[in-house]
Amino acid sequence: MGIVLKQSFRNTLIIYGAFLIGGINTIVFYPKILASEFYGVVVFLLSASNLIMPLTAFGIQYTIVKFYSSYETKEQKDKFLSSVIFLPLFIALPIGFLWDYFQDWIMMRVTKENKIIENYTFYIYIIAVSCAYFELFYSWTKVQLQTVFGNVLKELWNRVVVMLLLLAVFFNVITKVDFIFYLAIAYILRAVVMMLYAFRVYSPKFHFKFPENYLDVLKYSGYIILAGSAGAILLDIDKIMIPGKDTIEKAAYYAVAVFIGSFIEAPSRAMTQILQPLTSKSLNEFNTKEVESLYKKSSINLLLVGGLFFILVNCGVSELFKLMEDKGYAGGEYVVLMISLAKLYTMFLGSNGAIINNSKFYKITLPLALGMSICVYLLNQLFYYKIALGTDGLALATLITILIFNTLKLWFVHLKFSITPFTNTSWKMVCIIFVVFTSFYFWNFSLPQLIVFNFNSTPIFNIVLKSILISVIYVYLVLKLKISNEIHLILKRFYK
Repeated sequence: MGIVLKQSFRNTLIIYGAFLIGGINTIVFYPKILASEFYGVVVFLLSASNLIMPLTAFGIQYTIVKFYSSYETKEQKDKFLSSVIFLPLFIALPIGFLWDYFQDWIMMRVTKENKIIENYTFYIYIIAVSCAYFELFYSWTKVQLQTVFGNVLKELWNRVVVMLLLLAVFFNVITKVDFIFYLAIAYILRAVVMMLYAFRVYSPKFHFKFPENYLDVLKYSGYIILAGSAGAILLDIDKIMIPGKDTIEKAAYYAVAVFIGSFIEAPSRAMTQILQPLTSKSLNEFNTKEVESLYKKSSINLLLVGGLFFILVNCGVSELFKLMEDKGYAGGEYVVLMISLAKLYTMFLGSNGAIINNSKFYKITLPLALGMSICVYLLNQLFYYKIALGTDGLALATLITILIFNTLKLWFVHLKFSITPFTNTSWKMVCIIFVVFTSFYFWNFSLPQLIVFNFNSTPIFNIVLKSILISVIYVYLVLKLKISNEIHLILKRFYK
């Protein structure tokens, strides 16, 4: 677990730095500089590109992680990498050739007042292909257990670029239309930089021959491409469905609430990047004890860190919305709560997904992903269109879907491997999160209105004071009950 915690800690710092920049972009710059309508267009384009990215990637990013460690010689590894690097083109090129048909299909599903989207749909394709090749080369470095630089590109690059481009719009250096163009260029450059770094980390001798197990490779990629495409629906279908009923501004409002709720998952994203290749390696070596160890330790450590941020986010979100000038963003507290709860439950299951995806039972990912996508779509139709719960209904659909299907994944891993991520301390940790959350969720400091430079600073002081109090109590309970040996050793450096 040493290399996991070491790289996870670095990656977590990078991701939270990226979330800080992304938070400034999402909560301050986007609404103020682009305004909600054009911001909604950007949200729609990025969400749509995320939907088709797994298709254009051909599932290669997962295929590399699963199969690379199974090859013993450099020649075998080189043949494998040489054969998979061009596979995404077999889908990406036909999609590009037929894009006019895809554009017509997209425009049929948005309302008349959202026709502004039509001018920018080709950027969906450009960004999707760029992201596909970025993920391919990122996996290339993951299997060499080098994740930090790729994580910088994945998490920081786009957010820093967005901030610079938004400032350029603010100072009239570029227009709003130019913003989307340069954003697409940034995604292309990111893929190129990742490719150059991947070749520097591991430069193969290219062979124009398939590896001996190429049928297994293609079969796995076929399952994963379908599973990934279906799974992507769960993440972005909400933002895609909004323009079909409401104005594009609603997509912007919902995106902000989802971003805030997703803040807690940074440790999971950081740890998963190194857990995937390690879990794959352990499975390929039939080392079930190591798989179980990674499973349990990842679960308790992610629950511990994610639980703190779950409490901080939800206990301060109402004050955070008070700081936003556009009051259309307010009222998203329940969206934040449901999205963050879904993320926390996923973190609680640790390396569950990595075990399934990299085991011989990977085929189960397809029916699970299809089931998730169908379930969230039908629930969205019910809660958003029929019952008219608004964006709260979209978040509720996501929460229910994740609770059901992550529980099925938990049961499946237990059935096939006879292991669970839970320990005795897991339930202590759940109790700590519940008690601290319920103690602070309905309470704020009763501070007088503090006006600084014609700005009401009371919400900021409320958030800061409440966060300090929560953090002190939370860390004290974690140390007192000795929840995690790894976290305990890290924290001892600071309080001794």
